Amino acid sequence: MIKINIVSRNKNWLRYINNPQNFFKTKISKFNKKFNKYKKKIVFFTLLLSDDIEIKNLNKKFRKKNKSTDVLSFPFYNKKELVRKLKKDKEIYLGDIIVNLNKIKKKKDKSFFYLEFDRLWVHGLVHLLGYDHKKFKDFNNMIKVEKKFLSYLN
Repeated sequence: MIKINIVSRNKNWLRYINNPQNFFKTKISKFNKKFNKYKKKIVFFTLLLSDDIEIKNLNKKFRKKNKSTDVLSFPFYNKKELVRKLKKDKEIYLGDIIVNLNKIKKKKDKSFFYLEFDRLWVHGLVHLLGYDHKKFKDFNNMIKVEKKFLSYLN
């Protein structure tokens, strides 16, 4: 079972998602019904609802890139370590995902906002599960996993 800790110091998010805890409770419930891989485990991560300034500071501090971005992921384990951890532990903390409101709030259509938001946090989750997109082959594989996960949310 996957669980999310929601953190937001940015009140602007409330204009788009007035109760982030309930919003994700519904999302993760749908996700967990279709994603059986961790059925007997508790796998959780933190999602930070951020803005341009905060994500730029984190990007600069941890990735040495002095610019804003749409999403950052900080996995605790690489894919091999995660597989080992899943074999022996009942609870696993995957890591942190940061999503930037400013990169998606310009969308006029609120339903498109939600689609883009889901796309970003799911992208982050796939990174936490050990996927990356450094090589073209890996990129295609990651896209497939993201599409599958996004289908779980409908």
